Amino acid sequence: MTRNVGLVGLGAMGAGMAASLRRGGYTVHVCDVRPGVAQAFAREGGVACASPAEVAAHCDVVVSVVVNAAQTEAVLFGEGGCAAALRPGSVFVMCSTVDPNWSVALEQRLADLGLLYLDAPISGGAAKAAAGQITMMTAGRPAAYEALGPVLDAMAGRVYRLGDQAGAGSKVKIINQLLAGVHIAAAAEAMALGLREGVDPKALYEVITHSAGNSWMFENRMAHVLAGDYTPLSAVDIFVKDLGLVLDVGRASKFPLPLSSTAHQMFMHASTAGHGREDDSAVIKLFPGIELPKAGA
Repeated sequence: MTRNVGLVGLGAMGAGMAASLRRGGYTVHVCDVRPGVAQAFAREGGVACASPAEVAAHCDVVVSVVVNAAQTEAVLFGEGGCAAALRPGSVFVMCSTVDPNWSVALEQRLADLGLLYLDAPISGGAAKAAAGQITMMTAGRPAAYEALGPVLDAMAGRVYRLGDQAGAGSKVKIINQLLAGVHIAAAAEAMALGLREGVDPKALYEVITHSAGNSWMFENRMAHVLAGDYTPLSAVDIFVKDLGLVLDVGRASKFPLPLSSTAHQMFMHASTAGHGREDDSAVIKLFPGIELPKAGA
């Protein structure tokens, strides 16, 4: 079984996944479009590469942890892309949130090149990625799983096998993002109402997180609001994209998604107001007439 694994994209999730692979005993070959990022990882152990093609030259497994389908296309087929450099029978693991139909088509494109593909969106955030405890929603041909061996388990606490062809993993991730986006939007609306009504925000947070109205997103994201810290762990614009994908899926089958539509408009509003690159909890900034907690207060 291969001990050389490649990973492209050392962002909040990818960096933790690469570190988890390294702890699992793999030699991890990495690249990132940002100067110096791969080299910083290599200083801790691992191999920095200049391009996805260079990663592929050393590895039979390449894990892509980039933002969207367009970036995944660039990783595979752009200048210095890895598709042409991968040996037949190698596996490309796609961890982005994408249109499920695009993922299905990609599986066939790679099969035509003699390559295996795993539709494998991820969830859990940076802390779980660093701990090797993310959730992976996977689907792909049995040969892809066989070729991967224990690679996925080195990165994830839970690996769900959802189907024998691409698409099912991306569909489940889309539904997860529907819930995540709606929950963040609802949490922001609730906290904003509390602020408008003069409720002490720390007291409100304490009560809600110990009551039936709590959600994981309220507990996690409203802590950012209380701290006045909008450093992006997952940005507003991520949910502009992901809820847009949710709506695209619903539109294709003429399926109504009223809560998703409202939440998408909220994130669009926040992005247009200049908060697109802030933490997704910054969606609370669209509400008028409230005074938000300040950092360090």
